[in-house]
Amino acid sequence: MALVDRLRKQFRELYHQEPMIIAAPGRVNLIGEHTDYNEGFVLPGAVDKRMYVAIAANDSNKICIYANHYNESFSFSPKETVQPHKGWMNYLLGVTYHIKDKGKEIGGANVLIDGDVPVGAGMSSSAALCSAYGFAINELFGFGLSRMDLALIGQKTEHTFVGVKVGIMDQFASLHGKEGHLMKLDCRSLEYEYIPFHFPDYKVVLVNSMVSHSLAGSEYNVRRQQCEEGVALLKKHDPSIHSLRDVGLETLQAYRHEFKPVVYDRCWYVVTEKDRLLAGCEALAKGDLASFGRMMIATHNGLSKQYGVSCTQLDFLAERAGYIDGVIGSRMMGGGFGGCTINIVQANAVESFTAKIQLAFEQLFKVAPDVIVTQIEDGAKKL
Repeated sequence: MALVDRLRKQFRELYHQEPMIIAAPGRVNLIGEHTDYNEGFVLPGAVDKRMYVAIAANDSNKICIYANHYNESFSFSPKETVQPHKGWMNYLLGVTYHIKDKGKEIGGANVLIDGDVPVGAGMSSSAALCSAYGFAINELFGFGLSRMDLALIGQKTEHTFVGVKVGIMDQFASLHGKEGHLMKLDCRSLEYEYIPFHFPDYKVVLVNSMVSHSLAGSEYNVRRQQCEEGVALLKKHDPSIHSLRDVGLETLQAYRHEFKPVVYDRCWYVVTEKDRLLAGCEALAKGDLASFGRMMIATHNGLSKQYGVSCTQLDFLAERAGYIDGVIGSRMMGGGFGGCTINIVQANAVESFTAKIQLAFEQLFKVAPDVIVTQIEDGAKKL
């Protein structure tokens, strides 16, 4: 809690007030990547790396923000029409706009932001920021918005103020996390169930490729368009198909000759990943972590070869992990083109795994990758 103590002290020095502090976690997704915007299922968990928002009301009719990550301040009037800006401010401007759009009247506030979710590592630091800020505004002004309301507001912010057509998973996971559990979320109905993930002899370990996923936003939108192209083609044969969620592998294969090869590959990955996630949940219910690990490896191969969202560094990390004792499964995680691999590693092998993966990576890429050992924790909350 050293970071939280520092945040309180800094807030008092900056604004001469006592803050309320909200923490919202980043997330890992164990399986089910790029399935959320295809109305499939995802299996995320909230982690013990968080974005923090310290906040207190002021009487200036302005929201005054200082972000420690960027050593920048920014202020705006929530009473006026909120417009997109640039950079990190857009996440806060967008959340403000969409809360106002629900008929809520936001007053002035002083805000200080910090956190330990690695930026650009595929752990959804942006979703954690939207969740923390939205939760803080909701608490401060007593708006009574639900966690799902706030998740949808965060998603709309990414669409309208940031320009990335993300699914609901990241915001949902940050707000609904539960210690020792993953969340099987149906991205069509938004129904969810908690799946126990209590394996004390294993750790969830992230290895950062040290490549910022700068392409992920633009390429994410391209993948979405390719999936929609596949759905439009299949819909001509079966009008009941609304998304790749409705498509079985048999149906996809029956019309393969009508697809552009690249569009077929994208759809093939999504359809098989949908089935893999459901099988993965069954494996976890039986405590069969070994089978689940093999499914993670299959997911990486699909993301790399059919979906085309990996990179040389991620492929190396995932493949090299398979040769290290104590590793149950490994794959790239997140939007792609950089960020982290997620690995399930025996707890007593984490130290050895860290040394071996860092050495192998540094020998080839001349930089040592960050290794982040995480655990599954609760979602956004007031501290």
